[in-house]
Order: sequence, then C-alpha cells, then structure tokens
Amino acid sequence: MNEAQHMGQHGEHARSVLLDAAEELFALHGIDAVSNRRIAEHAGTANHSAVAYHFGGREDLLRALVTRHVDETNRRRSELAETLGADASLTDLLACLILPWTEHLASLPVPSWRARFLSQIRAVPSVHGILARTATASPVTEDLIRRVQGTLGGTSNTVLHGRSWILGNMVLGVCGEYEARVQDGVEKANWAGVGYFLIDSCAGMLSAPVTHPGDFLTQPSPLYLL
Repeated sequence: MNEAQHMGQHGEHARSVLLDAAEELFALHGIDAVSNRRIAEHAGTANHSAVAYHFGGREDLLRALVTRHVDETNRRRSELAETLGADASLTDLLACLILPWTEHLASLPVPSWRARFLSQIRAVPSVHGILARTATASPVTEDLIRRVQGTLGGTSNTVLHGRSWILGNMVLGVCGEYEARVQDGVEKANWAGVGYFLIDSCAGMLSAPVTHPGDFLTQPSPLYLL
C-alpha cells in the first residue's frame, strides 16, 4: 500500500468515526443542541475542527449522515421491486418501501442510533429538505410512490400528501422508540415484525375512506421511507 492509499484509508476511517459520533449525539440530544466541537470530542479526537476539515459546513455533515446507508437500502428496494407484477397490491408496494428500511435497522449493532437520528432531523425545518430530497432521489423509490398513488386513485392528492406526512412521522417515530427499547433490553429485536406491522398500518391509513374532504395538512409531502 502506498502512502496516498494509506492516507485515504485513514481519512475514511476518521470520517466514519465522526459520523458515528454525530449520529449518536444528534439522536440523543437533537440537531441544534450538539456542536461540531462536541462531536469531535465524542469521536476521541483532539482536533476540534475535525468536522469542518472532513465535511465542510454543517449541512454537508448532515447530508453525509442522511445518505451514508441509502445506497444499500436502495439496492434492496430495487431487488424487491423487480419481483412485483404489474398489478401489485398496495401492501406489496409498501413492502418494497418499508422492508429495506427495517432490514437495514436489523443489520446494525446494538445500540444503534439511526432511526432516532432521522426522527430528530425530520423535526428540524432547516434541514428537513435534505431528508426529503435524499429519500426521493432514487428512481425506484419515485416509481414505487407513483404506483402507490395509482392504487389510491379515488383519493385526492391533497389527502394523500397529508397522510404521507403523518406516515413519515409515524414510521420514524415507531422505529426510533423501538430502537431505544431494544437498546434498553425491553424488547428482543424483531425488526421483521415491526416492518410488517408498519406495512399494514400504512396501508390502512392510506386507503381509509375520506369522510370530510377539506384542506387539512395540504403541504405537498411525498411518501418517503428511508
């Protein structure tokens, strides 16, 4: 291994350690409550400018955190989507969106912080767009969302957008709480069970009858599940 390769591996390791430290601190304390200096200290480095050196600005750090596992999730989502027929049901389509996410959470060591971190970042308006753009950047995900909407042709886009906003909060919130319960030993991890429970819950909400059409929750929030 030459010196350049060694330096490259060292840099990647340093970035990974900083990302792990940031994800944990953000998950536990929130995005705005954690400074770059605190992240560096938690990562065990004496260089308090390590975050700026490796990532640049704060938004770049958050983007790196959001996207760090997306490729693996998207690959699994593509595998599942390839098994679908043209007349796939709502639950089959939702399975392709949700199961890669819960499978990823199952693959992480305990304790993990991923779901709780994403719950925190979703609650910060200034960085919410990073999460939304990242989650819908995959052509496979975009196609699955369109197909989900196609199975709900009798429901207006206004209602679907509002329900999708609720579902995004619900999925991340449930997974975040479950992640904490697994860490505390209250639950024995069964992420497959969580995934199928969420599929049924999301299908029920999306397909529920509209008893009072109105303008509640009209913001255009896409259905996205990381």
